[in-house]
Amino acid sequence: MNIIIVGDGKVGYTLAQFLSKDGHDITIIDKSAEALTRASETLDVMCIRGNGANVRTLLESGIENADAIIAVTGNDELNMVCCLAAKQLGAKYSIARIRDPEYTESLTMLQNKLDIDQVINPERATAQEISRLLRFPFAINIESFAHGRVEMVEFRVEPTDPIIGVPLSKLHGKYPRIQFTAAQRNGEAIIPGGSFEIAAGDRVYATGDRESITKFFKQLGKDTQRMKSALLIGGGHISYYLAKIIAGMGVHLRMIEINEAKCARLADQLDNVMIICADGTDQEVLDSESVGDCGALICLTDRDEENIITGMYGARRGAKKVIVKVNRLNTLEVMEDLGIESVVSPKLTTANVILRSVRALNDSRNSVVEKVYGMLGGKVEAYEFTALEGAPYLNIPLNRLNIKRGILVSVLVRDRKNIIPFGGDHIEAGDTVILTAKAGTVVNLEDAFDLAEIKR
Repeated sequence: MNIIIVGDGKVGYTLAQFLSKDGHDITIIDKSAEALTRASETLDVMCIRGNGANVRTLLESGIENADAIIAVTGNDELNMVCCLAAKQLGAKYSIARIRDPEYTESLTMLQNKLDIDQVINPERATAQEISRLLRFPFAINIESFAHGRVEMVEFRVEPTDPIIGVPLSKLHGKYPRIQFTAAQRNGEAIIPGGSFEIAAGDRVYATGDRESITKFFKQLGKDTQRMKSALLIGGGHISYYLAKIIAGMGVHLRMIEINEAKCARLADQLDNVMIICADGTDQEVLDSESVGDCGALICLTDRDEENIITGMYGARRGAKKVIVKVNRLNTLEVMEDLGIESVVSPKLTTANVILRSVRALNDSRNSVVEKVYGMLGGKVEAYEFTALEGAPYLNIPLNRLNIKRGILVSVLVRDRKNIIPFGGDHIEAGDTVILTAKAGTVVNLEDAFDLAEIKR
């Protein structure tokens, strides 16, 4: 596909990096010569310096032949104008990053009037991600698939967990509605087979329907009760959206914000939220708000260092759950060493959402990709496909499909029912198929199988 990215910040660069690896032709437009130099030296992309809303610049980029334009500059209005101009000039699909909550209520009208095919709101998407994490205090990450029918929950295995040292082939007999889809040990990402044995300290993804997942963790003795209280540090867009999302969840919510004007505005906008005007990174303030007794401490200021230090202090004081927002993607890998496992990044969330959308545009005739989810620091990906009529892998037992090494068929959803597949199960047309694989190894569902072997 021919894709034009307007904006070469962290999100634009990350998108260009992944999409060029997928084999797409990428053109980046940005005003910064420094940013474009970095991109041209490190990525296989074309770079154009200029304003992405300028018709002349868009024509220079070949907009009339573009399959998609993705506008991810730091300016909402510029992104909207870019998409409007691009569609008028012939671009087939447009995606705009729009962050300001003032646009939220009128997004549908804006999309229709400006001919924007998809709007990405990083802060709202991050707030939704955080709200899922509040469900299980012990969970590192939670993601849903198949319209909420399938959940993947990442957790760290404790020395007392009864799943340690047992081959997965035997664990499946004890937990038949649970699939162990990925693991990480000593920094290495693993797609586990039947002989794999879980060890203490492993980060593992358990997959199943919501009821089965909850039952499984209860059997492990983990706390499956939803958080009753949360303390938010920072009153930015994410905190606003999160407060709106969890308003009806019975969570006692307190928010600390240092800016008086912002506190007054938040108090007017948010009901049932205690707004505290203070420095949320001050240890005395945190102690006065009993940070050690709160169900969740969620650090959402604009400074990574403050979020990390505050999160570490809260964890040391005994907060049940600590969630930290970071902007710099290179800090993600060191967070685990600091004792903070639940980390959210609006920039990475935005990139992942857009990647899913672009990959969905590039469907094969045998499957439709509905979702792509990065796991274990991007080393593993989970894919949600819909199998289409006429595909060569249909109605053949999985043990005869010659599934490629490092790929796991995790779940099949058929007639709204989840199937944890074994060798005798098969894929039917219309099934939702969820795969887990090493990152970059799968683009279409047929990539998982050796089709030449099937034909023979």
